[in-house]
Amino acid sequence: MIRSDIKSLSAYHVPDSSGMIKLDAMENPYDLPEQLRHDWLQHLAGVNLNRYPDADMLPLRRKIAKRDGVDPEQVLLGNGSDEIIQMLLLATNPGTCVVPRPTFVMYDMISRWLKRPVASAPLRADFSLDADHFLQVCAREKAEIAFLACPNNPTGNLWDEETISRIARGLNGQLVIDEAYGPFAERTHTHLISPNVMVLRTFSKLGWAGLRLGYLLGDADQIAHLNKVRMPYNINALTQASAEFLLDHFDVFEQQAAVIRSERERLHKALARIKALTVFPSQTNFLLVRVPDAAAVFTGLKQAGILIKSMHGADPMLAQCVRITVGTTEENDAVIAALKEMSL
Repeated sequence: MIRSDIKSLSAYHVPDSSGMIKLDAMENPYDLPEQLRHDWLQHLAGVNLNRYPDADMLPLRRKIAKRDGVDPEQVLLGNGSDEIIQMLLLATNPGTCVVPRPTFVMYDMISRWLKRPVASAPLRADFSLDADHFLQVCAREKAEIAFLACPNNPTGNLWDEETISRIARGLNGQLVIDEAYGPFAERTHTHLISPNVMVLRTFSKLGWAGLRLGYLLGDADQIAHLNKVRMPYNINALTQASAEFLLDHFDVFEQQAAVIRSERERLHKALARIKALTVFPSQTNFLLVRVPDAAAVFTGLKQAGILIKSMHGADPMLAQCVRITVGTTEENDAVIAALKEMSL
């Protein structure tokens, strides 16, 4: 009963992090302030769990639209950005999906689930993106849709604005600019929104990973068509109520993001002082680091109670690389100390 191509795939693996300093999944390490947590729980007490959630979610879409300077009709909500990627690949013409390489794995995985061909344009050695080459691949493959993670995961860098603009202007298809790490970057791309350019975002990296809420900003007509493949009631009532409440206290999360950005720079400088490490520039809440032996570093940190992500084997360009989420000051200090103690 199971398709042979599905049998050949590997499931997305999430390792057990019990009792560990968890720095493998790009989460905000800070919990809600105690008073805000109390008020949030009081707010949730009014949710009627015996009823289906609001299917249209207009109050929540209005709040998001106001914050991002668009109309509510330009906002599509998803169960994390992953579900929106799936909607986009379901709704667009079944041609080739083009992505940079390396980049976020779910563009490729979901395309394969849906039997859509995928083509990639390798990044340069410094992880920069060649706009001309990317457009050449799109033209050659007759791309129907392309994804650009800005900043990029797992490399952490943000491609220059002219590169993104040139691809937006030159692509004969749908361009999706994924700003999952937007809260930690120097710019956004909402000014590029048009019938063939959309901006994808998530609240997960900002501190709401447990809510699983992503959203897409785009042309109102295109959003209306995408809504036709959105599952009914795809955002549960508790997530809707939580997001509506937390958006009224958004300054808390913006302050946390500022602390994470500051810690990112401190962690970058500290790791760069270790001669055996190459630390790549980042505008995200993680650092990509090339080490002498990724397996040994992963194991050594795990033995020290720290869980990171080994990227070795994911792509030739990521050989001997690990990805480290920026944690709290104390967690980052633990990473620095553990790496200094290793024989690198």
